[in-house]
Amino acid sequence: MAGKINVGTFRRMKERGEKIVMLTAYDAPTAALAAAAGVEILLVGDSMSNTILGYENTLPLTLEQSLHHCAAVRRGAPEAFIVGDMPFMSYEVSVEQGLANAARYLKEAGCNAVKIESSPGSVPLIERMVDCGIPVMGHIGLMPHRVMVSGGYKITGRSEEDAAKLVETARALEKAGIFSLVLEGMPTATGAQVSAALKIPTIGIGAGVECDGQVQVVTDLLGLIDGFLPKHAKRYVELHKVIGEAFSQYVADVKNSDFPGPENSFS
Repeated sequence: MAGKINVGTFRRMKERGEKIVMLTAYDAPTAALAAAAGVEILLVGDSMSNTILGYENTLPLTLEQSLHHCAAVRRGAPEAFIVGDMPFMSYEVSVEQGLANAARYLKEAGCNAVKIESSPGSVPLIERMVDCGIPVMGHIGLMPHRVMVSGGYKITGRSEEDAAKLVETARALEKAGIFSLVLEGMPTATGAQVSAALKIPTIGIGAGVECDGQVQVVTDLLGLIDGFLPKHAKRYVELHKVIGEAFSQYVADVKNSDFPGPENSFS
C-alpha cells in the first residue's frame, strides 16, 4: 500500500464518502494480519503503554519504546501506511525538539506520518513539520496526555460553546497542514459538526458514525484483556478466553506427559 496509499488518498476518500479504517498495531504479526484484512492506516498508538507494556496510562511511554514498536510494525507490514503516535513530552518542549523527534519516525522506524495531540498552540510545530516534509495527523477532544490536568478521561464538546471551540481548533490545525484529524470522546453531533467543517478527513474514536473514518485499539477489538471495555469500543472476539484455554490445555498436557508426543519428538 505504501506506493498506492498516501496522504492525498485519504482526502479523496472523504470526497467520495468512503470510510477510512484505522487500527492500532504494536507488533509485526498483528500488523501483518491487519494489513491483509484491508485496514488502511496502522496507528502505532501510545496506548501500547497501558495495553501492552502494563503501565497505568500513556504517560510513561518513552520515545525509544515507541520507535521500537513502530519499526516492528513496519517489518510486519512493509507496504502499509503507518502512523507513529508521538509520546507524552516528545514534542511539547519546543518546535526544534518536536521536529527532530518526528523525523526519527520517518528516518529510523519507516513510518509514513506522525500523530500528535493538538491544540491551537501546536500550530507552529505542525507548520514546521509539514514544511520539512513530515505528514502530521492531529488529535483533539479527549486527549490522554492531559489526563492529569483534566482529572480523568472526560467527554468534550457537549455544550454549544465547547463544540464551537473544537471546530475552531480543527480549522486552525487544518490550515496549519495536518492531513487528517482524530476526534476522541465527543458527542456524535459534535463529531459530525467538526467533520463537516473540514476538507481533510476525521477519524473518530468515540466521536460518532459521522466521522470520515474510525480507529479502535486492537486489544479492545480482539478482547485480549478481560475486564473494562470503553463505551466506544466493540469486542469482535474474546481472545483472552481462547488464549487462556490454550494455555491451560498446554499445562495439563505437560503435567500428564501427553506433550511432547511421538509426533513432537525426534528419533
